[in-house]
Amino acid sequence: MQLIMTFIILALTIFLFMSNRVRADFVSILALLALVLSGILEPAEALAGFSNSVVIMIAALFVVGAGIRRTGLAQKAGDLLLHWSGNSEKKLFIFLLLIVLFVGSFMSNTGTVAIMLPVVISIAISIKRDVSKFLIPLSFTASLSGLMTLIASPPNLIVSQLLSDNGFERLSFFSITPIGVVAAITGITYLFLVRNILLPDNQSKKQVENHQITPKELILNYRLENNLHRVHVLDDSLLVEKRLSQLKIPSKYHLAILKIERKMAEGRMLLPMTYQEMAGPESVIHEKDILYIQGSLSQVERLAKDFELIIEKKDPYDEVLVSSKMGIAEVLLTPDSRLINRTISDVDFRKRYNVNVIAINRKGHYLMKDMSTVKLRFGDALLVQGSWEDIEYLSRETKDVVVVGQPKEHASLASASGKAPVAGLILLLMVALMVFEVFPAVISVLIGSVLMIVTGCLRNMDDAYNQLNWESIVLIACMLPLATALEKTGGMVFISEGIIDLLGGFGSIGVLAGIYLLTMIFGQFISNTATAVLFAPIGINAALNLSVSPYPFLIAVAVAAGMSFATPVASPTNALVMTAGGYKFIDFVKIGIPLQVIMFIVMMITIPILFSF
Repeated sequence: MQLIMTFIILALTIFLFMSNRVRADFVSILALLALVLSGILEPAEALAGFSNSVVIMIAALFVVGAGIRRTGLAQKAGDLLLHWSGNSEKKLFIFLLLIVLFVGSFMSNTGTVAIMLPVVISIAISIKRDVSKFLIPLSFTASLSGLMTLIASPPNLIVSQLLSDNGFERLSFFSITPIGVVAAITGITYLFLVRNILLPDNQSKKQVENHQITPKELILNYRLENNLHRVHVLDDSLLVEKRLSQLKIPSKYHLAILKIERKMAEGRMLLPMTYQEMAGPESVIHEKDILYIQGSLSQVERLAKDFELIIEKKDPYDEVLVSSKMGIAEVLLTPDSRLINRTISDVDFRKRYNVNVIAINRKGHYLMKDMSTVKLRFGDALLVQGSWEDIEYLSRETKDVVVVGQPKEHASLASASGKAPVAGLILLLMVALMVFEVFPAVISVLIGSVLMIVTGCLRNMDDAYNQLNWESIVLIACMLPLATALEKTGGMVFISEGIIDLLGGFGSIGVLAGIYLLTMIFGQFISNTATAVLFAPIGINAALNLSVSPYPFLIAVAVAAGMSFATPVASPTNALVMTAGGYKFIDFVKIGIPLQVIMFIVMMITIPILFSF
């Protein structure tokens, strides 16, 4: 009875996935509950997926991928690929898949996709192409790379160990490589030919809608580049030990001091260091301070002459206003804002929100002088400057003002600026740990994710948690126990006996085809590792019963377990790209099933030639 119930739950789950009427992660939760409520699985067995190392590794890989993207490493890699491919999208497509194939030959396909995902997205945005045209090919090629070397995929290791356990010679590092080369050529050729036919074209609008104006673009829009200056306070300057409120610089000079850079006293620190603070009325100027001032050069020169200051070489204007601690944002007034018809000084904007207003955009006319006396109107946009924490706090204020864009995202990008080499070294370390199996793969990835946070490639733990794609994580964790249910209820034994009874009369090639097809079919709904564990014993038993070599049967299991193309739950890599690419279940079916059929035909010819019976 439980066997029948398991197959019914599996069939309903597949139906709901294909209907696309219910979110995939919610369907997986329903399937999990059905297995528990029907008594097929105990609660501990059903929830074991959430402690599975694959699920934890995927979560950590989201963090590593975010670090690669945040630091600009993905952009740099994308620029390099674009340089290699010139202006040819065809060359770019082939180069990209070949790189994925090479990287995936030495590490898990999940890790390969997580590393390449931000690179591919960056490239798609750069060339104004839909992300959806690249991400399914990325996932499928990563799956094919699992056939390039022994360590590239868990099924390879599983069948190699089973051969050894039964007295046969293990597979060598490159034993399966010829099969992988044939599969890669077939798969990449297919993907290249159908990329503009079967792949969806549904991301253009989404990409435009999701475009956020960066702080650098804001500076350009407000034309601030010629109005930002860096001034050094000399030891004998008349500004030393004066509060800004005493000096009345805005009214006398029409200038705004935005921030102060100051060195910590050397005696208080092992090494001298600088820190920055936002300038405010109570800020006190000290000797050797660096003042960042907004206004005309003539007025800055006048200020410097009056107070014995030195105007230093101009910094890049975006670096003046944006750093790991400080930033800018655009703020709009709401229709019912209490700030309308009041001046910035009347509402005490600086004291209320702890940010400075450095410019006003009034229907395309930019006001930067005497702003404190300008009455605000509905439709005005204010450019504010302050600490990222205060800007994020302001974004939670929705009654009077609305912050445009995503300050948390911009803060994280600013914090990680210049750390692409650090992210690159962390990535290389993680890959090396995985290739040489210094630690289990999940531990290597966790080390990489922690280093991304410790080194500042991600701003903090909150930033790291925000990078997790919970839809993918829940989907995979809830589907893993399905393999447990099939094994526990005797579903796998039922299937293996059926193969021998049904196809034994067709000889070795018939049984090989049957094992390949069933392994491939079940591999669309359970992990390739679980599929290999379940079908490898079936393959070797079939070979022994037929008195032929077990190698072609076990190679068929390893190959078919990795052909995870027809459903988004067939592989963690498919789940990773599903949300990012905006795909539906049917998209995987449309492009995956023809590839499955082609691969079946090719492998039924190739495997017996390379691994004879």
